[in-house]
Amino acid sequence: MQSSESITRKSASNLALAFVLLPKEKRNGMSALYAFCREIDDIADSESAPAGERAAKLQDWRSEIRLACDGGVPSFPVVRELQFPIKDYGLPFDLFDELIRGVESDLVVSRYGTYQELDLYCYRVASVVGLLSIEIMGYSDDRCREYAVHLGKALQLTNILRDVRCDAERDRIYLPLAELVNFGVDPEEIIQGKYSERYFKLARSVAGRACEFYRNARESLPDVDRRSMSTAELMGSVYWRLLQKLEKRRFNVFDSRPTRLSKAQKLLLILRAWCRNSVGTLRSTYGDAPSNG
Repeated sequence: MQSSESITRKSASNLALAFVLLPKEKRNGMSALYAFCREIDDIADSESAPAGERAAKLQDWRSEIRLACDGGVPSFPVVRELQFPIKDYGLPFDLFDELIRGVESDLVVSRYGTYQELDLYCYRVASVVGLLSIEIMGYSDDRCREYAVHLGKALQLTNILRDVRCDAERDRIYLPLAELVNFGVDPEEIIQGKYSERYFKLARSVAGRACEFYRNARESLPDVDRRSMSTAELMGSVYWRLLQKLEKRRFNVFDSRPTRLSKAQKLLLILRAWCRNSVGTLRSTYGDAPSNG
């Protein structure tokens, strides 16, 4: 198995890119957490293996992380590396268990009926990562937990809108079926990659919900913790720009062009975040209302 550093270095993830703002010890901790998330997510997405086999592997990771949290000696290299931040920052097993539960749901759930069902999924696979991350980053005000939950859901809904086509190729639809009905979109249209004005209105509505979470995150972040949350704030900025790009394309993700920020755009956002930290201009750069275009 690869080390955390190797997994993070090979990744083009927006999350991994944001670690540059952290001091070395915290950067190592976040790298180990990211590698753990990457490993279990890859297991769930590896459709070349039967679902039962993938479920057994995820259970092995659950056992390993429980061992790490209990002060035992895990055998997986990534979990051994993660054991240091687990101990140093008091990362609880319950949150790791919730994260694995979220990943496990991808083995058995391919449709979500309502926003309530999707919210639980987003909490488990994204907000929980935020709750673990803020322990590593450090915070003073407990309202930071609320911030992590809101921002995690905002980022995950942005991911869902970006990945509709890729998910459909795996026969997965994360957009709530009740919302498809509201906007007159047949699930089979999404599976077949058919774009329409009805789909645009559906996606714009989901984007509006994401915007609410971005705004809630911006408003719930305590001023005293803005500097320590600089990496999370950078993530908010990156994904907010991604949501804006999706909006400019009228959420048409069914053509051949993937929607992503260029490396130059990401580096510019990092530079701006570093400058804001350096001069003390600490404000959120996401969460404005979407247009109605």
